[in-house]
Amino acid sequence: MHIFPQLRKLEHKYAAELVVIGVHSAKFTSERDTDNLRKAVLRFELEHPVVNDGDFSIWREYGCRAWPTLMFVDPQGKVIGKHEGEFSFEQFDGLLGRMVEEFDEKGMLDRTKRLDFQREAPEAPGLSFPGKILADEASGRLFVADSNNNRIVVADLDGQVTHVIGSGQPGHADGDYDSAEFDHPQGMALSEDGNSLYVADTENHAIRKVDLEAGTVETVAGTGEQARGHSEGGPALRTALSSPWDVAVHNGVVHIAMAGNHQLWALHLASGQVNVYAGNGREAPIDGPLMSASLDQPTGITSDGERLYFADSEASAVRYADLNPSGRVGTIVGEDLFVWGDVDGVGEQVRLQHVQGVDWHDGVLYIADTYNNKIKRVYPGTRSVLTFLGSGEHGYKDGSAFEARFHEPSGISAAGGKLYVADTNNHAVRVASLETGHVETLELRGL
Repeated sequence: MHIFPQLRKLEHKYAAELVVIGVHSAKFTSERDTDNLRKAVLRFELEHPVVNDGDFSIWREYGCRAWPTLMFVDPQGKVIGKHEGEFSFEQFDGLLGRMVEEFDEKGMLDRTKRLDFQREAPEAPGLSFPGKILADEASGRLFVADSNNNRIVVADLDGQVTHVIGSGQPGHADGDYDSAEFDHPQGMALSEDGNSLYVADTENHAIRKVDLEAGTVETVAGTGEQARGHSEGGPALRTALSSPWDVAVHNGVVHIAMAGNHQLWALHLASGQVNVYAGNGREAPIDGPLMSASLDQPTGITSDGERLYFADSEASAVRYADLNPSGRVGTIVGEDLFVWGDVDGVGEQVRLQHVQGVDWHDGVLYIADTYNNKIKRVYPGTRSVLTFLGSGEHGYKDGSAFEARFHEPSGISAAGGKLYVADTNNHAVRVASLETGHVETLELRGL
């Protein structure tokens, strides 16, 4: 998914010469389901057809070894090249340009046979694949990252919309609420005084600050371009970031779940510096001192004031990083990159599947066990996990705790005796009583 923005640029520039066909060879069990894949194609706004290679037959025929792998096929149907791993637009722009020249000279390109594909229309008005959610009991406000509408929706805790932040157009522009632009924003966190909202603006590879009193948006970290290669950090506005997915604020520092770098970063608000906080950049579930541990695409982060807790999605794990420079990274539950499932229990018994959301509340971690379509409780002290909400079947159903159905929930936040869930593939906000577990859909009035 990190290459989609770069690929989209190539598809648009070479619209008459280039045909892209996506082959989805799923890692996780949930990703093999064609309905889930269809939702992913819509969520990532893909403009090319995608085949569900559920049994890895195409993967094997092309000798693939890594995600992503790109195969280049000439106009006569011959494989002429292969690339493994991510890439920049600039890397392939020159290459494709030379290919077009060569095939034109040989008379091999026929632009009259251009293939046009049309995406499905958005499924429903209102929210579109909301990614994260933040409920604040002190101010009575609810913030929803309306990710595919490129905006932040602000409401009270009962669903009455008060503000919409962002024009709705994908872009990277500071300004007032109406003119500011985001690109698929995800996680949010309030400043300690409650006057500012920090946003992980994922596809802009930036951290944005919303001044809730002045009604303005400004960029406080990131250049707008995705980081390439290893970086330790530097001045926040001159340091490139890579797919920041969630944020948590503690003692004047915005801690960032940097999914693209497999690291946690720290934005120091007083100095305007940003740097690696935990993780060596290698994708692996390895515990140890902060800077030598390895992470696996962290996409959710929260804090109890002593530790950062984060959802390490590709390892289907819940892990922690101590809030002191001599601390370490440890794992509460989760075993390996290729070990997942849906099993409650204690310690090594537990199996999750691509957990994405996490929130600390009253001594308990609530997690969005995304691909299992469940919300679970994690007790860090005992390393025990219990299902709190969801039958496990994907769908859309309110009701009692274990009868309710979700579809890949990815954001979660507790406030006022309730748990608020960004039910991503259902384009909805769901609300559950922390006492009874009864689930309802929150109507966002005035959106």
